[in-house]
Amino acid sequence: MTRKQRRLYFVLLGMVALGGAAALVLTAMNDTLVYFYTPADLQTKHVSPDRRLRIGGLVEQGSIQHQGDVVHFVVTDLTATLPVVYRGVLPDLFREGQGVVTEGKLDGQGLFHASEVLAKHDENYMPKEVAEAIKKSGQWQEEGKKP
Repeated sequence: MTRKQRRLYFVLLGMVALGGAAALVLTAMNDTLVYFYTPADLQTKHVSPDRRLRIGGLVEQGSIQHQGDVVHFVVTDLTATLPVVYRGVLPDLFREGQGVVTEGKLDGQGLFHASEVLAKHDENYMPKEVAEAIKKSGQWQEEGKKP
């Protein structure tokens, strides 16, 4: 094997190793990423039941039901709705008609089991798509104005 062939061999071997390392990193990142969806997104996309997700939208009016330390409510993006169940203490800003982001898993029956609930109060903390849908529907309230 000449020097040129040996150098080419090591360059190709290095590229294969680098490609393999990149594939491993991307696979590991994909397992730890938490994707964000709106309720309407979940109607059009297939999501694995054991995958961690973030769901964003508004807490639907009249949907909050407390049963001991378990809370049932519905998240809407004004196009679609998603029932959510959460066990734990809710944030102070959590209320009907308010923006919310929940993190958890979707079961096979379409119920979202939240492990974390974050209350959002304006478009700076809300996904652009959800804020635009709320504004289009006429239900957007400017910061500082009472409903």
